[in-house]
Amino acid sequence: MEIIKLIGVLIVVIGFILKLDTLAVVVTAGLATGLVAGMTPMEILNTLGTAFITNRTATLFILTLPVIGLCERNGLKDKAVDFIKSLKNATTGRLIAIWQAIRTVASAFSLRIGGHPQFIRPLINPMAQAAAVVQYEELDEKTEDQIKGMCAGSENYGNFFAQNCFMGSSGTLLIVSTLSEQGYPVDALQIAGQSVPIAVISLVAGVVYALIFDQILKRRYADKRKKKEAN
Repeated sequence: MEIIKLIGVLIVVIGFILKLDTLAVVVTAGLATGLVAGMTPMEILNTLGTAFITNRTATLFILTLPVIGLCERNGLKDKAVDFIKSLKNATTGRLIAIWQAIRTVASAFSLRIGGHPQFIRPLINPMAQAAAVVQYEELDEKTEDQIKGMCAGSENYGNFFAQNCFMGSSGTLLIVSTLSEQGYPVDALQIAGQSVPIAVISLVAGVVYALIFDQILKRRYADKRKKKEAN
């Protein structure tokens, strides 16, 4: 009957499938797991509290959410449009490509300047959306979603593929320790050196894709203009 101790996993899966409140589902799963494991209610609460205190830094991003909401309510997107209008030849793809280049270089030197809640949602995405608005005026929902995805992707590519270029990064040290334990002695400099070509390739691929996205938008809205003129 050891399998019953996995009841928490089942509760989480069902809760997410039914789109129930995430926090309630996770807490319920924790309580159920604790009970089937023979823990008392006080022991369960103590374990949950200890885990929260130990990992409380992981929840700091929540503090940025109301700030972003207030900024958007007070005209963040409008300000982004005004700023983009003041720039020459600024396009959605170019802005995304520039951000990925900045994020890649920063990650390669282990500089923490990015992040979805800190930069993508409040800064990069509104600027990319504004660049498209300046070019094509009103955007449809499909385009808005694609721009959001492109902005998020540029952050992920820049961070993920370049972070191991720094010898002291946690990812590089983890690779070194894992390979050494398996009988493959390597040092951090070797891993960092091998990571540089991957970071460069990901940057080139991301920039090319962003510029292609510009051409996709041009064709899409050119076709829409033709249809409007025809009608």
